[in-house]
Amino acid sequence: MTGGNLLPMALLRRKAVVYVRQSTPQQVNGNLESRRRQYELVDVARRWGFRDVEVIDEDLGRSASGAVDRPGFERLVEDLCTGSVGAVLCLEASRLSRNGPDWHRLLELCGQVDARVIDIDGVYDPAKPNDRLLLGMKGSISEFELSVIRARMYEAARQKARRGELRISVPIGYIWHRDYGLSFDPDIRVQEAIRHIFARFREIGSARQVLIALTAEGMHFPRPSDGKMMVSFDWVPIRYRNVISVLKNPFYAGAYAYGKTEKRTQIVDGRVRKSYGHRKSYDDWGIMLREHHDSYVSWDEFERNQRVLATNAYGKAGGIKSGRGGKAFLAGMLTCGHCGRRLCVVYVGRRIGYHIYRCDRSNLMLARPRCMTTNGARTDVAVIEELLRAVEPLAIDAALEAERMHLEGEAQRRQMVELDLQQARYEASLAERRYAACDPDNRLIAAQLEKSWEATLRRVEACEARLNERQVRDDAAMPDFAGLAHDLKAAWNAPDVDMRFRQRLLRALVKDIVATVDNDGQEVELTIHWQGGQHSQVRIRKPKTGEHTKRTPEEAMAIIRSMAARWSDADVAATLNRMGMRTGQGKTWTGHRVSSLRRVHKIEGYRSAGTTGGEWLTMSEAAAKFGVTNHKIRRVVDAGLLPTEQVMPGAPHQIRAADLAQPEIQAAISRKGPCRTQDENQESLFSAI
Repeated sequence: MTGGNLLPMALLRRKAVVYVRQSTPQQVNGNLESRRRQYELVDVARRWGFRDVEVIDEDLGRSASGAVDRPGFERLVEDLCTGSVGAVLCLEASRLSRNGPDWHRLLELCGQVDARVIDIDGVYDPAKPNDRLLLGMKGSISEFELSVIRARMYEAARQKARRGELRISVPIGYIWHRDYGLSFDPDIRVQEAIRHIFARFREIGSARQVLIALTAEGMHFPRPSDGKMMVSFDWVPIRYRNVISVLKNPFYAGAYAYGKTEKRTQIVDGRVRKSYGHRKSYDDWGIMLREHHDSYVSWDEFERNQRVLATNAYGKAGGIKSGRGGKAFLAGMLTCGHCGRRLCVVYVGRRIGYHIYRCDRSNLMLARPRCMTTNGARTDVAVIEELLRAVEPLAIDAALEAERMHLEGEAQRRQMVELDLQQARYEASLAERRYAACDPDNRLIAAQLEKSWEATLRRVEACEARLNERQVRDDAAMPDFAGLAHDLKAAWNAPDVDMRFRQRLLRALVKDIVATVDNDGQEVELTIHWQGGQHSQVRIRKPKTGEHTKRTPEEAMAIIRSMAARWSDADVAATLNRMGMRTGQGKTWTGHRVSSLRRVHKIEGYRSAGTTGGEWLTMSEAAAKFGVTNHKIRRVVDAGLLPTEQVMPGAPHQIRAADLAQPEIQAAISRKGPCRTQDENQESLFSAI
């Protein structure tokens, strides 16, 4: 350590560098005295005899621990290498560096170019062993001091967090009160927005679907307009990050959590780089205090929500696909009973597509044969029937609960609209008062206040329109839940019930479905694991080779077999159409379709009177034989004179040829005018004269 009068003139001809640094932006804004003292080192350098003094202050707000870049320190090192620096001035050694490599590199350069290090205690020559030893001790003490200060600070924060008294940042919906501590946000609208998100997720079970539902309702969510203070909010349309941040934050479940994130250190370009804010798993959190404060939901519900969100992530191990609609009712619910993997859905066909469930993982990954394949439509129908059978005993209670939930949901949604209207009216009143308090002659301000007032009035009108629309919707007829309870199948097949709702209902009642194939019995066995722990089994017959779901109904086949030998294909088709029957593809019948079906099933077709010996005739053939119209033959049949046979009501009449040969029937057919029968007991309408 040397005195000021011993500085050689060669050093004084160089420039002196004053290095100014503070560790954080908060110190830059708050610790003004420390920064003022560092800038006063310029006068100290001039008193030592330096004429050229340069200030390096690019590192204000940057830590000297070595974890961040310091462009000012790098420029100081470059100037030292050029030999243009005679002295480096700092308030104390910690201003230059708080890590060993940077500090010793600076001392080595100063020693090589014969520069001095000056602080408030004196002048040091790094080229001399004693001064270098003293500077090395100061650097080590500065580095050790930083670690001690950081350890004290962190340990004090952890101790306070263990008691739940550390005032960490809280999510929207909570505030730290100066007198009462942690409590709900006094804004009722903010509280209801949080509760509404949890209520909708409780009903739907999907964060994405909650966002879609709330967006359709026109819901807004608060966004802080004052940074981390979170005292004033701007209400903006809700976004997905708002929904997911509310559902995944344990703070809303009354849990005080500290140590949820960690820092990570890596070497980049030979320097240590630290990054912060990396989230840790729940098990690795430093401090977790349950029931610390008032909660929006219980801890059990929070854990249940996390499990639902995890299983909704389709593709992860142990996860299932959430109800997202589509044709496949059991998508993501079937497990292969042979290998334990999930069955995937495969859509087959182009114009009229259908789906199947099959185990594809072993075939794709290991090139092994598929464990099983089952028809999707048959499997869906079997599970739906079992589901309705299980729900039927509780249908009345479920209808009452659905009615209660419907009324509560409508009331909550109406309350959200009323709170929006109340907030809009307050903002309009505030804008009006601001405009009234302004000097009308000051048009620069009055014009802007008038514009803001008009915007708030438009928002009031929009909120009133939404409230009136909600009122009209509430006044409309409420769904007949009791009627749906008595006819579950009709309620299930109602046109306004989409597949997404059916899938959510299935997941609310069923935990998993295990499918196995019985090759001997040619059946698929489904083991349904219900949520309450009960199990039930359903067996589905596997179709034979060539069998498909578009086959002709057995009732229609029975009619064709009974009528084919006596009537033409056109008559059979007309009979089937009158009875309301359809083909396997849902089409109406024609003579060509009946003929094709007979050829496939080898059913003997209709033969006319000329080919069957004339034993039986149709009504048209009988009319052609006598040269009359069909209407004439029908009148004789309706009068009861001509007996006929019908396979079933609505089928064509079949007339025996021997009956047509009787004289009284031939006379009735040849007679002109209406057909009459003589009754011995019938009295004359006119009395004898």
